[in-house]
Amino acid sequence: MINDDFEELELPDPPAMDMPVDGTFDQASIDALFGDSNADIPQKSGLRAVVESNLVSHARLPMLEVVCERMVRSFATSMRNLTSDAIEVSLDEIASVRFGDFMNRVPLPSMLAVFKVPAWQDYGLVAVEANLIYAVVDALLGGRKGGAPRKIEGRAFTTIETTLVSKMIELVLREFSTAFEPIAPISMELERIETSPRFATIAGPTNVAAAATFAVDMDGRGGKFTILLPFATLEPVRGKLTQRFMGEKLGGDTTWRDHMRSEILKTEVEICTVLGEREMRLADVKSLKVGQTIPFDITPDDPFEVTCGGVPLARAQIGRQRNHVAIGIVSTNAEGLPR
Repeated sequence: MINDDFEELELPDPPAMDMPVDGTFDQASIDALFGDSNADIPQKSGLRAVVESNLVSHARLPMLEVVCERMVRSFATSMRNLTSDAIEVSLDEIASVRFGDFMNRVPLPSMLAVFKVPAWQDYGLVAVEANLIYAVVDALLGGRKGGAPRKIEGRAFTTIETTLVSKMIELVLREFSTAFEPIAPISMELERIETSPRFATIAGPTNVAAAATFAVDMDGRGGKFTILLPFATLEPVRGKLTQRFMGEKLGGDTTWRDHMRSEILKTEVEICTVLGEREMRLADVKSLKVGQTIPFDITPDDPFEVTCGGVPLARAQIGRQRNHVAIGIVSTNAEGLPR
């Protein structure tokens, strides 16, 4: 027989909770009720916090901003000549990002153009958003102005679209190379265009890169593109990019150079000429008398060596100018002296 008497059954006490007087719950109480409190989450500290931090510490590159500003003006003119439309180009931002984070944030579909810098023996990336791709294709094929082009979702870019957009990418690389000329004469060569970030990997996921984003407006239609340069690619010119812009000379103080040049030009040097040499015994030297003549195996027309500090400089012939003995330089190809 089943005993239905539950009077002796003891139930455990519910967990203690701070119940508000007015019967309402705040966010902390709700989190505690559902076990979603942040108090149980261990906080990162020390080396782990530094390694796993999403913040990217980098040195500021003022000259890179100047290069991008120069590129904005020249690229806008080139795009006007290409599309015959009113083009407005602006620099959106320059940021330092990790390569893996940037590739994960690329909106798809997009075109990723991999280019090479032969002078630096490294690679860079140009990411073009879909809005700009459709706008460029629409402009080059004579589409109507003032309206955004229609997007066709769920398909890859055609060969015609890729070819037309590659013309704009080549303009980007050409104008960016021209903007870099005051810092370093380089050329950027387009290697390939990818549509999947997996096939456009040019650096490690944790490598830091400089990303310059540009906005292009074409009568109400347009989009953005980003030039990505890993810091490893910029390493040959890192020192110049950290300088501040000072006219077209891109920095550099000529005061010390001019001072050294003026001081060097005022420096006096002693030039020696050997008219002749002869080997003699010590006894003959000891028996020399006043008025004695020592013959040399040399004639007045033979050239002799001109030296400075023991270093041969030139060959010359002896002569006379007014009341002074003079020499005339015959050649500067003395033994041991490069031509």
